[in-house]
Amino acid sequence: MSKSLQAIRGMNDILPEQTPLWRYFESTVARLLDNYGYKQIRMPIVEFTELFKRSIGEVTDIVEKEMYTFEDRNGDSLTLRPEGTAACVRAVLEHGITGGGQTQKLWYIGPMFRHERPQKGRYRQFHQIGCEVFNLDGPDIDAELIVLTWRLWGQLGIRDAVKLELNSLGTSESRGRYREALVEYLSAHLDKLDEDSQRRLKTNPLRVLDTKNAETQAVLVDAPKMAHYLDDESRTHFEGLKARLDAAGIPYVINPKLVRGLDYYSKTVFEWVTDKLGAQGTVCAGGRYDGLVEQMGGKPTTGVGFAMGIERLILLLETLEQIPEEISRQVDVYLCAFGEAAELAGLALSEQLRDQLPNLRLQVNAGAGSFKSQFKKADKSGALYALILGDDELAQQVVSVKPLRGQGEQQSIAFDALAAHLATCIVQG
Repeated sequence: MSKSLQAIRGMNDILPEQTPLWRYFESTVARLLDNYGYKQIRMPIVEFTELFKRSIGEVTDIVEKEMYTFEDRNGDSLTLRPEGTAACVRAVLEHGITGGGQTQKLWYIGPMFRHERPQKGRYRQFHQIGCEVFNLDGPDIDAELIVLTWRLWGQLGIRDAVKLELNSLGTSESRGRYREALVEYLSAHLDKLDEDSQRRLKTNPLRVLDTKNAETQAVLVDAPKMAHYLDDESRTHFEGLKARLDAAGIPYVINPKLVRGLDYYSKTVFEWVTDKLGAQGTVCAGGRYDGLVEQMGGKPTTGVGFAMGIERLILLLETLEQIPEEISRQVDVYLCAFGEAAELAGLALSEQLRDQLPNLRLQVNAGAGSFKSQFKKADKSGALYALILGDDELAQQVVSVKPLRGQGEQQSIAFDALAAHLATCIVQG
């Protein structure tokens, strides 16, 4: 017997009962970004592999271990995008939309791909919403990105469950000086470092600060601090960011070990973290990448952005039970029609209702059926009301409106008064 077909491990279906919460989350974020003046951009999910090697860094875990890379029929090396910033930079360069110092405030949404060990909150195909801003170099735009995420957490009802962590990595020059000091210190304690940190010491030493190994963490307590190596420009920028967050009343903590996992960051880096999801605590992260556009062949162009993981934020909403009641109900009204004449009249009536009440979620019974079977389907749909249309109702030009969730008594409503009645009772329901 042949093996049954299944989805690839770590690449999950999002089932009909799950999609209302996804749509609620995505529409909430999209509306917020519209209100802040961000414009949506859509990029391909497949790019030339070289794009990510040049931007993310060849000695990062993503490029070394996690990318889905393959050759196409032309022999080109292609990669399913592991993150969105590099693809967005490629797009703005290719189309010249940041040329001449033009400011661009962009956002995108879609799947990303990394070959990691699947676990709760971490998948091989995962979804992100990201923002990227080009040609604005002050701390004010860094602050705006953080402020709008703070507002989002408020709209979603999860502010109390997240914490903002900040750090500054300085310019590439100051980061280089810090890297030398860190390598010198860690090399003197090499025997106390875990195997992964020893490897990173030779390839990407700042990532040692990310280690979860307790013994290595103990060594890092007395390690040099990035703050002591910041240049005046970076220090002024960071102080300006903190002043704006203070003015907006947004709490934060300084995390000197926060470096992010990508080579292109400079100056500001930040993460929104939670302790409600176990090991996968980061729900949104980002920072500045002022040298990335030039690194990828463009003219010097400042950049800053963030990405948030949709799966983790959906999981957080579920964990905290912050799911609006209305999104768990996908149908407001279910129309039951008995007999061909009633079915024809019901079709016409339902379309009139949709014209008059564009936001009404109206499901019309399909497949005929007995009174009992149609009512069973009406109840299962989750609708607040059933509309009953049979020979008696047709003769009187009325519809019987039956509450399904205990909102009062059944009533007979004239065809021409039905829309107004539903508008009132759905709001009340």
